[in-house]
Amino acid sequence: MAKIKLDILFEDEHLIALNKTPGVLTLSDRYAPDKLSLHKLLEEKYGHIFIVHRLDKETSGVILFAKNAETHRALSMIFEKREVRKFYTSLLEGNLYKDEFEVDKPIAPSSVIKNKMVIHKDGKEARSIFRVIKKYQKFSLVEVEIFSGRTHQIRVHAESIGYPLVVDSIYGKRAALHTSEIKGRKFKAKKDREERPLISRSILHASKIIFKHPANGEEICIEAAMPKDFRAVVNQLNKWSLLSE
Repeated sequence: MAKIKLDILFEDEHLIALNKTPGVLTLSDRYAPDKLSLHKLLEEKYGHIFIVHRLDKETSGVILFAKNAETHRALSMIFEKREVRKFYTSLLEGNLYKDEFEVDKPIAPSSVIKNKMVIHKDGKEARSIFRVIKKYQKFSLVEVEIFSGRTHQIRVHAESIGYPLVVDSIYGKRAALHTSEIKGRKFKAKKDREERPLISRSILHASKIIFKHPANGEEICIEAAMPKDFRAVVNQLNKWSLLSE
């Protein structure tokens, strides 16, 4: 199994927080045990490690693991009682109609398409708040705070209101974003060379998590810097696609 460097954001004798690299699994795939996973890497370094929550393979950012059973139980209870604040950064299609708005729609597995989630009246309740960080000519950079942790919650909620993630092969309009889509007429293609995508994964980053430490009750705020591919997209947008004031 290939190795990656563990980007440790916080660590003590009770828990460890990492900045997850996009494309890396949280937990090993039982059908492909040799695939890279954070859980396996941590167990190789620390011994037995407990999973507190998960991030999708393509999602980057803050993720917590417990070092012992007692901390695992306490953190699991904090998540179950929703006593943790979770923030994500994403890039959505279009210019949102308000700078802040709430989406409160239940989510359930699709009865038609495997591994897809849909809005359904009989689904599990799910609530998200979208806040605009910056508007571009075609897109909006947003912070999303979620108050439940449903599968694909942000992606489903964003698609349900007509502003899907800019890159999302399941819920969005494209599987990759190219510089030419940002520069438009200013883009000059290189002869005999196919344009490579700026990013080819769901643009979603777990940017911040706030909770009370299970051992001492102190509030902890852990933040994770954007990965290189997301930063590259934002840099290009800031250079070529900012809306004029």
